[in-house]
Amino acid sequence: MKTRNKLTMALGVTTVFALALSGCSSSDDSGSGGDAAAVSTDEDITISLAWWGNDDRAAKYEQAVDLFEKAHPNITVQTQFQAWDDYWTARNTEAAGKALPDVMQMDLSYLRQYAATGQLGDLSAQEGVNLDVSGLDESLLESGAIDGKQYAIPTSTNTLALFYNADITDALGMEPPADGYTWDEFDQWFLDVAKAGASEDPAVYGGADYAVTFWFFLQWFMQSGEQPFTEDGQLNFTQDDMKEWLNSTADLRDAKAVYPVEKAKQLEPLTGFTTNEAAAEVSWDNFLAGYVADSGTENIEMLPIPAGDDGQQHLFYKPSMLLAPSSSSEHPDAAAALIDFLINDPEVGTIFGTSKGVPAVAAQRDAMDVEAGSIDEKVVAYEDSVADIVTESAPIPVQGFGAIEAEFKRLGEELQYGNITVDEFVEQWWANAEQNIPQS
Repeated sequence: MKTRNKLTMALGVTTVFALALSGCSSSDDSGSGGDAAAVSTDEDITISLAWWGNDDRAAKYEQAVDLFEKAHPNITVQTQFQAWDDYWTARNTEAAGKALPDVMQMDLSYLRQYAATGQLGDLSAQEGVNLDVSGLDESLLESGAIDGKQYAIPTSTNTLALFYNADITDALGMEPPADGYTWDEFDQWFLDVAKAGASEDPAVYGGADYAVTFWFFLQWFMQSGEQPFTEDGQLNFTQDDMKEWLNSTADLRDAKAVYPVEKAKQLEPLTGFTTNEAAAEVSWDNFLAGYVADSGTENIEMLPIPAGDDGQQHLFYKPSMLLAPSSSSEHPDAAAALIDFLINDPEVGTIFGTSKGVPAVAAQRDAMDVEAGSIDEKVVAYEDSVADIVTESAPIPVQGFGAIEAEFKRLGEELQYGNITVDEFVEQWWANAEQNIPQS
């Protein structure tokens, strides 16, 4: 019988995480995975599965688990789910006692943190035994690996795209950026849109200042052929790199071609793009559904992001989520079999569709019931269209990533208000990073 638990009590995350770290082993103890054997078919086994999400996602997971239990009648899966914040509170509490679920939904931003503290098991030995990863793109699979150990398996993907509102560009007599456009050409397009839209009521802008989003900086840096973080979890870019990136949109800020930060703050969680006052926005491709719903138009189109100096975009598939086993699981073979089922079974693909992102495995993508002309079809078609220019592995965020990303956002707002310079932005961000990223 399954056990369902929706946690509603929020504990002090900082305190609990401190306890978790103090009770954890070093990365040397982070579960080698040991020898794998085909999962038992006669022993009664009980394992646990946890995820974050709403009731709709929970219903989908329960359907998928029911299918798994029918395929493995000797295995019972106990399930639980929480909202995002409560989910990590619960996991940190469990981590302190080495009692994480056998299988847990994992976010890329937390992967290094949990792997480095010995909480996750290594799935490498399970590959070809209880776990089939042959259907996964190699660069995508690598996003769940650290130091040669496979700690997590991506379930679904997204990648960056330039969204533009075709209703707005048509009304302004503007064409979207041309194929293979560069960052400089994109900036000029911003300026042209702002000039053409200045007489509209309300005025129309090119878009938000994209330079103040941390993930976009990381993607731009990767176009230089380097990963932004080192294998031992340190920064691989310099202060000068960050200054160059932030200064790249200085002319747009000076020309007031970017959507005003004052208006943006008033609109949150909406944006100038979703209120039809900006022509474009860079974001993850699975944002399409929200953009269509908020803007009230289905004429939202997607293009690849600008190319780097070598003419290539160097895109990467970012796992929208992953599945990871606990290093303390008493049934690692069964845990691996459950992960295998959830990422590969076609019926599971039909159940989830693109609700967790585009399925990472072709068998699940092909099994989806996608209506012609639907948002799901557009997102899948976009990822298919950029497959040849997805050439990089997703960067594995450093420990403390959430804090340094939030600081980048805060300083970005201060920069747009004119309260700080680019040099001051970088100096303050660097000091924050030194405080939040453990030194190797």
